[in-house]
Amino acid sequence: MRAMGRIFETRKATMFARWNKMAKAFTRISKEIAISVKAGGPDPANNPALRRALQNARAANMPKDKVEGAIKRASGQDQKAYEIVLYEGYGPHGVAMVVETATDNVVRTVANVRMHFKDHGGNLGTAGSVAFQFQKMGVFRLAPEGLDADALELDLIDHGLEELGEGQGENGEKQLVIRCAFNNFGHLQAALEERKLPILSAESEYVAQTPVELPEEQATEVLKLVDQLEQDEDVQRVFHNLR
Repeated sequence: MRAMGRIFETRKATMFARWNKMAKAFTRISKEIAISVKAGGPDPANNPALRRALQNARAANMPKDKVEGAIKRASGQDQKAYEIVLYEGYGPHGVAMVVETATDNVVRTVANVRMHFKDHGGNLGTAGSVAFQFQKMGVFRLAPEGLDADALELDLIDHGLEELGEGQGENGEKQLVIRCAFNNFGHLQAALEERKLPILSAESEYVAQTPVELPEEQATEVLKLVDQLEQDEDVQRVFHNLR
């Protein structure tokens, strides 16, 4: 069993305004809801992916009417068909990036992503050029109050838990971060739900295997690219290996 420590988390870009970040979060979660409902139906009891999306909606304080509207739209015939497409590339100073998009127009999306990389001194790569530097993992974030981390680690290790450590939320609040191999996502999600643990969010993430450190000025150049990518309407999340 690994000793509990601070799990490596990549730096968050905090350059665009809070209201804009919140609106972007709602758009991202609405697409998650649409994709999960199309794939598994509108009943969260029978749709683990939808349960995850609803957990993330609660974590983002997404209003109930917006959540219900997203589910209703996703159940309709005229809902856009989104597909998840990954793009890989290098930002300035050789920082590796994986860009997750949810798009109904791949031609538009790839053109925009390529433009963002070019605008900031980066390069969009081919499939497989960067992804080998990341591991796709299931990542659960829990409210730590009242939890015995050591006991929890022992309890969940047979359900796929690989790493457990301390992390931080958007506002610096403490979180307990649990990671598993992606193929154990469902097993660990079920174990957490069965124990009625306080899940703040549940997502798949591309976790950098070898983080890099840069001086502040260079790191800021990288985060400007992350920021511009995250503001693109088709981009769901950006993963990178900048410590």
